[in-house]
Amino acid sequence: MLDLFGDEDTLALAEAHRPLPGRFGAGRRDRDAVLSGLAALAETAGGVVGIVLGSGFEGAPDLIADIAARFPLLGASAASIAALKDPAGFAALCARLAIPHPPLHAGPVAERSAWLLKRAGGCGGSHIRVSATGTAPPGHYLQARMPGRAFALNFLADGRRIAALALTEQWQAPSRLRPFRYGGALARGRDEAGPVAPALREAVTEAVGRIVAATGLAGLASADLLVEGEGWWLLEFNPRPGATLDVLDRRPTPLFLAHIEASLGCMAAPEPSPPDAAGAEICYAARGYAALPPLDWPAHVHDRPRAGSRVGRDAPLCTVTATGPEAATVKRNLRVRADALRARLDDTENRHEFQHDRPEPQRAGGTAGREPRR
Repeated sequence: MLDLFGDEDTLALAEAHRPLPGRFGAGRRDRDAVLSGLAALAETAGGVVGIVLGSGFEGAPDLIADIAARFPLLGASAASIAALKDPAGFAALCARLAIPHPPLHAGPVAERSAWLLKRAGGCGGSHIRVSATGTAPPGHYLQARMPGRAFALNFLADGRRIAALALTEQWQAPSRLRPFRYGGALARGRDEAGPVAPALREAVTEAVGRIVAATGLAGLASADLLVEGEGWWLLEFNPRPGATLDVLDRRPTPLFLAHIEASLGCMAAPEPSPPDAAGAEICYAARGYAALPPLDWPAHVHDRPRAGSRVGRDAPLCTVTATGPEAATVKRNLRVRADALRARLDDTENRHEFQHDRPEPQRAGGTAGREPRR
């Protein structure tokens, strides 16, 4: 495993781990560190079946191509990712396929509040701002601000067709400097009424399938969208396993195995959805920790930072999960568990001596803090 964090649960599961320098969400990766780290892990393992990319690589298509030249990729190809994560190219593809997509603009625009500034290849929502100047700096673009509730169609793809897994409901956890940062996601139970009309879900699924066929996308992925009444807009694709893996991986066959098989062109029909609803929410740190104190993490907490880790205030601390008979219960349990975890940390603070940090630096390319891995 090669990643930025080396969380407790990662180290417990991985046979080998190498730390990767840098900051998630900065939009840049150290090419030499990535390639040398993968080579070292491959040597330790005695060979490589394939490499599965997580989040943080979408803004580096050249690096993805370099990885693919050395190792087999299990998931989206470099060409598929480049086609899906190029804002202008993706908008043109949606227009050609008659799929609703918010207009893009390079600027300047007169009504700045009507446009969102996004970074090409960004993920997690932390990079999104309301446009302050009406122009887009290099590596960014302006997208029209649309109304509606946020959803994501989660699916498996084999490069030609898709198998829909769930339409997850999503929400934001805004902060003063990051008003659109990702908060969490929820999948309703098998017998619950769907969050949107069946005809609209069918239209979204059909549209996503056409984009997959046009780009050759393979593996586990998701498509973000907004729904307003009977209308909807496709925002972007996440061409990789994402944060909703915590929500959806509750079938007899692990979704990671299904991801590998679909990437190899052997996609099977998904197993029935679980009867219960499930959700996952990012728990953001209410204060900063120069050295996180030791904590006996509950089983429903994932992405657990190691004791001694630096976590900036307002940065993601961990992921809290919950299940329940229906969506409302899950949302309530997520809030209760997140609040209880923060209280537990406060109690630990009273029993351990450690330093608090200032708020997490917000400038691009900073070195402090953690980011959502959505």
